[in-house]
Amino acid sequence: MREPEARPTPFPGLNDVLGELARAMDAVFGAGLVGVYLQGSFAVGDFDEHSDADFIVVTKGEPTGAQVRMLRAEYGRVFDLEDPWAKHLEGSFLPEEVLRDRRRAGEPVWYFDHGHRDLGRSDHCNTLVVRQTLREHGVRLVGPPPAALIDPIPLPALRGEIRATAIRWGRAILGEPHRWANRFYQGYLVLNYSRMFHDLLAGSVGSKRTGAEWMKRRAPAFAGLIDRAWGGRPDPARSVREPADPGEYRQTLSFLRFVLDECERFTVPPDPA
Repeated sequence: MREPEARPTPFPGLNDVLGELARAMDAVFGAGLVGVYLQGSFAVGDFDEHSDADFIVVTKGEPTGAQVRMLRAEYGRVFDLEDPWAKHLEGSFLPEEVLRDRRRAGEPVWYFDHGHRDLGRSDHCNTLVVRQTLREHGVRLVGPPPAALIDPIPLPALRGEIRATAIRWGRAILGEPHRWANRFYQGYLVLNYSRMFHDLLAGSVGSKRTGAEWMKRRAPAFAGLIDRAWGGRPDPARSVREPADPGEYRQTLSFLRFVLDECERFTVPPDPA
């Protein structure tokens, strides 16, 4: 077995959990394990004690039925560790050939959601944004450097995906706003749309904190809303069960309309692929 990196983050408890995660993946996939990596906030460097740990496991081929059964058991063992960080993992399992081919972004892959031990299939991490984050900033637990596994992402393709995601999701939210009217999503929408709008215009992948600070300068009328969203990040398991403040949610929807209008006006050149 390849011994995982001992100190991939500044948090000793999280490092122990990640070490157990890497060992569990080795137990499941053996020689079929290409690598285990951190992406998201722990990759771009804008994390704190309230961040979740986004991971990507790269495998040689699609997991077999037996490996999926083992994966459920091994991940459950990691999830049950006493350290609280064990409940703040989130990640996907990408076959090496899927990760390499950006045209396969959007295909559902095996996925563990934040705070859950249930394995399902989702396109959550199979995006160009995740590929770009992993390629440029990924933190290696085991395996080769992530840039060796991912070809460069053309800027028009990256911007096209960000714009399409922002518009598609924004229209869905505005069409059925009651579905998202809890405290967790109220703040999450503000921070995530700040990041997406920043990344669209900057042409690079940043963090929620970077996007929030940038958006406060670009749209100061929403600065207070953004600060309150950032302050409301702790304890998402509780906030997702609590209704959003009606006035705060109305302002969130106004913010969403503002960003959506800006994204719709932004022109992206064709993807060269």
